[in-house]
Amino acid sequence: MKTIIVIPARMASKRFPNKPMAMLGGKTMIQRVWEKAQSSNLGEVLVACSEKEVFEHINSIGGKAILTDPNIPSGTDRVFSAINDYTNIDQYESIINLQGDMPLINNMDIEKVNFPLKQGYDIGTIVTDIKNNDELKNNNVTKVIVEWTKKEIIGKAIDFNKNYKDLNGSVYYHHVGIYSFRFETLKKYISLSPSNNEKNRKLEQMRALDANMSIGVGYVKNVPISVDTKEDLLKAEKLL
Repeated sequence: MKTIIVIPARMASKRFPNKPMAMLGGKTMIQRVWEKAQSSNLGEVLVACSEKEVFEHINSIGGKAILTDPNIPSGTDRVFSAINDYTNIDQYESIINLQGDMPLINNMDIEKVNFPLKQGYDIGTIVTDIKNNDELKNNNVTKVIVEWTKKEIIGKAIDFNKNYKDLNGSVYYHHVGIYSFRFETLKKYISLSPSNNEKNRKLEQMRALDANMSIGVGYVKNVPISVDTKEDLLKAEKLL
């Protein structure tokens, strides 16, 4: 599939201000994510950032970045803003939204987010196992209910929530925040107003589900943590 990977990044995170430029093992976090995207060899990599500091940093290491409006409400909205006027963007078969807080992601796992698109789903994403009870109860971890069509190869996302008690299921998976879209699907998604579930749960994927857009799911093992807080950064340092 002809693919472009877009990494949305902004410095104004409430839980972890200046997160993209946080140092992790001698490199900034956004550089580590960019390097993982590059090493996946799926296609062009673009950082969609809202601050000049990140823009200049990515360009200084040989990457490509586009400045976007800092008031854009979500990562997916930021991705669309970055590629909307891109030359021949409608010819890309997949636009991957790779979150800028996943510096330890396996570059081979990034490719798996394209598999659901090949099966006809509107949007693709990936999940992994919830490893223990602490992770299940952690409201920084997004949980998802999956209806598998091919056991742990391809499935359909039924519902997402950070609090597992608000999900009607018996088996929960840890949602990994990577998405794939075709351009027309992304354009449709952006045209929708944020749904009540999206605003209440603070989960942008609910906008798609509430609009009856299908989200296909691939399964991966042992996905490293996302860095949502300074405590997560310390854990990531230990893993490095």
